[in-house]
Amino acid sequence: MRVLITGGAGFLGTLLARRLLAGPHAVGGAPARNVTELVLFDLVAPGPDVAADPRVRPHVGDLGALGSVGDVDAVFHLAGVVSGQAEADFDLGLRTNLDGTRAVLERARAHRVPPVLVFTSSLAVFGRDPAIGPVDVVDDDTLPRPQSSYGFQKFIGEQLVADYTRRGYLRGRSVRLMTVAVRPGRPNAAASGFLSGIIREPIHGIPAVCPVAPDLPVALSSPGRAIEGILAAAAASDQRWGSTTAMTLPGLATTPGEMAAALDRVAGPRTSDLISWTPDPAVVAIVGSWPARFRTERAAALGLRPNADFDEVVREFLASA
Repeated sequence: MRVLITGGAGFLGTLLARRLLAGPHAVGGAPARNVTELVLFDLVAPGPDVAADPRVRPHVGDLGALGSVGDVDAVFHLAGVVSGQAEADFDLGLRTNLDGTRAVLERARAHRVPPVLVFTSSLAVFGRDPAIGPVDVVDDDTLPRPQSSYGFQKFIGEQLVADYTRRGYLRGRSVRLMTVAVRPGRPNAAASGFLSGIIREPIHGIPAVCPVAPDLPVALSSPGRAIEGILAAAAASDQRWGSTTAMTLPGLATTPGEMAAALDRVAGPRTSDLISWTPDPAVVAIVGSWPARFRTERAAALGLRPNADFDEVVREFLASA
């Protein structure tokens, strides 16, 4: 089985690559098979542990060069510019999140046999419309109302995947990820990146800044739960997947204050003393517009569940460190 991951050298791309290489996986309802070739497409090379696997074929370049990749059984389209970066640089967001997605879809369209394609969208497609007000609980039929360039670009990507699927060019599945925390390594330009930073940095004895109020409601999932959702979307048969509209993955509803309390319980008392609470209006404007309560019945039908609590999320991060 040949598989392509765009953004394959990134954090989630690397986790996904490791899971795919570790054992057989089902695609599109077919029996589980082992990956025989894994193409990792990104602007940088994959990590040495992944690149060392003889089945891995790294390709460093932008998505306009996808023509060099032959037909595959499954495509995982993870590549994209994150929320804060897309808001700061409108043209970059369009080139990467829209033009890049179209390049991936056109390459899939050229396959002899339509591949299963999983597109990672975001909870940022939902926003607090100033003319309407906040949405209490987002369910599978809630109308997206993006309030950021990133959210609009992801929502447009979902619609393109649905239309290419309707036309029979591919077998598309768009999944809306919650904010993924805790991410290791250096901070990125995502507006929600602080949700990892306020845990990651104090655990390593480094001060961190929380740019929103301690009681701001947020929704998130651990990296492991996010990867489970992506793989479940790929594994489902077309009938079990159902509607071509995007599926929202489960999320844990919490607040930064509750996250800090969990940090102290799991990592040690007073670890959260390294967090300073300094509001940033630009971050509040983006993250504060996102809903935090979800009812994800489609995902539950695939056996997907949110993290039980944030203590579990912190423990997962410590186990992976």
